[in-house]
Amino acid sequence: MDWLFNDLMKMFPMLNAYLAAGIFVFARLIGFVRLAPVFNRREIPTIVKLSLVLLLTFIMTPLLKPDVHVIQESFLLSILLNIVVGALIGYTAQLILLAVDAGADMINMQMGLSSAMVLDPTTSAQVSLVGKIFSLLGVLIFIQLGGVYWLIRALVRSFEIFPIAATSIPLNQIVNLDYIVKLSSNVLFMGLQIASPVLLATLGQDIILGVISKTAPQVNVFQLSFLFKPVVGAAILIWIMPMLVNVITDYFLSFANIF
Repeated sequence: MDWLFNDLMKMFPMLNAYLAAGIFVFARLIGFVRLAPVFNRREIPTIVKLSLVLLLTFIMTPLLKPDVHVIQESFLLSILLNIVVGALIGYTAQLILLAVDAGADMINMQMGLSSAMVLDPTTSAQVSLVGKIFSLLGVLIFIQLGGVYWLIRALVRSFEIFPIAATSIPLNQIVNLDYIVKLSSNVLFMGLQIASPVLLATLGQDIILGVISKTAPQVNVFQLSFLFKPVVGAAILIWIMPMLVNVITDYFLSFANIF
């Protein structure tokens, strides 16, 4: 079998280059799919993700036009760096959606639904109701705005900035570090902006109940808060949902140029 493979290499000298380039592209796509939003959803079976990675590898490898000297340094080091670069691109995009999850967690806690957890069969973990709704909403808005296209475009651009066989990662060229800092700091800021209507409504409700407890001590406002907070929070969410969709859409579009 070895002699047959060696004869093929002599007959097709570019076969070795394409195989090596395909391994590097596959490694970068593995890191990318592991952390990138939409692609990292656990609802998608692993076999489907691997099939997609293989399909993208077959498409992207000929476009790179690798030469015979594609392997210039350590083979394992190049594979590791390609995984890191792919994961870095995916993590940068995931930071945008984490702001929506942060806002959902604030709303869930303020409405008093922290104990109302359900089992998510896709992840086999306990998740909050509001958090799951906002997570799916954020993913749907991201897809509707062309987020998948942004991710693929960023991945293709990474091959121009960071060649597949390179041994050093130019972070300033792959990802704008100022945007990374801004995205990280905006996770809580944007989450608070999304949750602010419900936070203000429940705060006003707490003030009213506090006044009632002082004027009428015989009223058990502690039990009333368990009744009013979920109802008021749900009513506020239904009322402001169209505005929240517009806020999340504008937020996603404001960071589209990071790709």
